[in-house]
Amino acid sequence: MIPGLKNIMLRYTFIVFVMALLAIAVIVKGGIIMFAERQYWKDVADRFVKENVIVTPNRGNIISDDGKLMASSLPEYKIYMDFRAGGLTKDTMLMNHLSEICKGLHEIFPSKSAQEFRKHLLKGRKSKSRHFLIYPKRISYIEYKEVQRLPVFNLGKNRGGLHAEAFNQRKKPFGSLAMRTLGDMFPDMAQGAKNGLELTYDSILKGTNGITHRQKIMNKYLNIIDKPAIDGCDIITTINVGVQDIAEKALVDQLENLEALSGVAIVMDVASGEVKANVNMTRGKDGNYYEMRNLAVSNLMEPGSTFKTASIMVAMEDGFITPDYVVDTGNGQVKMYGSWMKDWNWYKGGYGVIDVTRILEVSSNVGVSSIIDKFYKKDPQKYVDGLRRMSIDTPLNLGFTGEASPRILGPKDRENREGVLPWSRTTLPWMSIGYETMVPPIYILNFYNAIANNGVMVKPKFVKAIAKNGDIIKEFPTEIVNPKICSDRTLSMIRTILQKVVSEGLAKPAGSKQFNVSGKTGTAQISQGKSGYKAGGVSYLVSFCGYFPSENPKYSCIVSIQIPHGPASGGLQAGSVFSKIAERVYAKHLYRDLEHAKDSTAILIPDIKNGNMIEAAYVLDELEVNYQNNSTDENAAIVWGKASHEGDKAMLKSQEPIHGLVPNVLGMGAKDAVFILEDQGLRVRISGVGKVKEQSLRPGTTLRKGQTISLILKN
Repeated sequence: MIPGLKNIMLRYTFIVFVMALLAIAVIVKGGIIMFAERQYWKDVADRFVKENVIVTPNRGNIISDDGKLMASSLPEYKIYMDFRAGGLTKDTMLMNHLSEICKGLHEIFPSKSAQEFRKHLLKGRKSKSRHFLIYPKRISYIEYKEVQRLPVFNLGKNRGGLHAEAFNQRKKPFGSLAMRTLGDMFPDMAQGAKNGLELTYDSILKGTNGITHRQKIMNKYLNIIDKPAIDGCDIITTINVGVQDIAEKALVDQLENLEALSGVAIVMDVASGEVKANVNMTRGKDGNYYEMRNLAVSNLMEPGSTFKTASIMVAMEDGFITPDYVVDTGNGQVKMYGSWMKDWNWYKGGYGVIDVTRILEVSSNVGVSSIIDKFYKKDPQKYVDGLRRMSIDTPLNLGFTGEASPRILGPKDRENREGVLPWSRTTLPWMSIGYETMVPPIYILNFYNAIANNGVMVKPKFVKAIAKNGDIIKEFPTEIVNPKICSDRTLSMIRTILQKVVSEGLAKPAGSKQFNVSGKTGTAQISQGKSGYKAGGVSYLVSFCGYFPSENPKYSCIVSIQIPHGPASGGLQAGSVFSKIAERVYAKHLYRDLEHAKDSTAILIPDIKNGNMIEAAYVLDELEVNYQNNSTDENAAIVWGKASHEGDKAMLKSQEPIHGLVPNVLGMGAKDAVFILEDQGLRVRISGVGKVKEQSLRPGTTLRKGQTISLILKN
């Protein structure tokens, strides 16, 4: 045997034995961890890793047609204090700076005094709370940043203890403007939108949630992104902030004057159907007016006399009447199947024999109902079919919550229909003047817009495009509901009549001295359902619907007001609001060449400063202004002088400063005045802007080099 081999084998065997024991120990320990201690280590791991944390994307903005922000998501915060963070060092600093902190909090949040903040923070310190609410209300990002600048709070979350919970809130920079059109979000934005464009375009605005998990690596927590959040897109609306403001102001002023119950004003671009303003005001319990419901699309009410235009157009289209067709309206009242049909002036004796144009000018109930009853009483469904041919009741499907569609029901539609009165002999004449029909305001406007748009009915549009990071990714084209609601002949006749309704009829208050307006008034008693029209007192819906300018229509507009009392006049009460809106919108979009504003008889000589006449002459040459230069040396670089006006000329006269005397710099600009004075050895102090109006050293007096002269400049 080799010497020492036995010792080597013993050592080797020992090492193998130890390694085997270690292997067995590792396997046993692994088994214990996997089975006996599995839950314990799982809980430990969970403290270091957070799986599937939802990351909420930023909700897209709602933008006006001219690029103004109308709704946006902004962060708000609730601020808390961890009194255990930072240990004894932080606590000492907190007590040393407590007065300064409380004073700062009071300046940021004036609703609580510094003493109240001191008492509140000491209470939290005593409780050793790790999540103590500093201020009860949510604060803005700017306020949060101001709080973070305060002593101790500026040390960060771990050392100073200040931390916050962030909340995304929907903000409307223009307040309640177009509030019902834009819509609302739930207080917890994660619950989504309630109504309006927020709800209609929720899937586009809200974006896509992301997923992250939080894991501790090398004693640091890291957010590891599994799926990134995709922010929502912006929607560009058709609403114009300026037009919306004009319409809201004009409508609310009238609502307050009439003590009205509610009111609607809609302005629409004729060719595109873009809704530029949509005002929906309802009187609150405090007497003020608020946007509570989108009445423009949901208010199902009998439209009254604005519906007469459609009735007359049906009869024209069927070839029964022309504008000069004559009707004997008698003394303004006639009995139709046992019920009295009356004109508004029946107590004055009525209008007698008048033609169709005059019937609409004075909004004669007797005239319109007599025409429709005469030609359609044997086949009333033909009249209803004529209305439908013009698409006045075609559902627009605008996408708003609570949106209603018109209810224009013919004899066939009423058969065995629950809750609807059966067709009777009085139904046709009363339907022809806007009763026994239910039409939301935007449908009436869309019908008149089609008349203005050469018979093309387009769908009202509230959103024109979708954008992402400032780039347009989708545009919404104008949709055509009906390419031709009637023949060109009917269209020409009705447009002529509607212009006369405003220029010569009861709708004169809706007109303007600046341009021609076309349209029709409406005054209707409001039905209380089965209780009739007079239960609890008579209330009225007064309205005016039309377009402007008549010859080349740019905008259509409807104003509809519900008042709880008489007297009621669509022309005076709604038409006057229409007039204000139309004139202000027209003026807002009125662009003229400045050349037309120039008075041809005026002589335009610019205001010229004293100083360097060579420079003044150069500018006058460029402006092509007539002038006379009496400077001594036109070839010199600088010729000091004075400028004046004589008739139609500017006069430039030299006036060189005299050495040793204080120069006269009155009327000069700062540059020239300083140059001359410093060239004479003076020190110059200047205050103000514009021309030199005062100088502290009198011109022409003897100067001493190094003297200080003060100049006061004014425009």
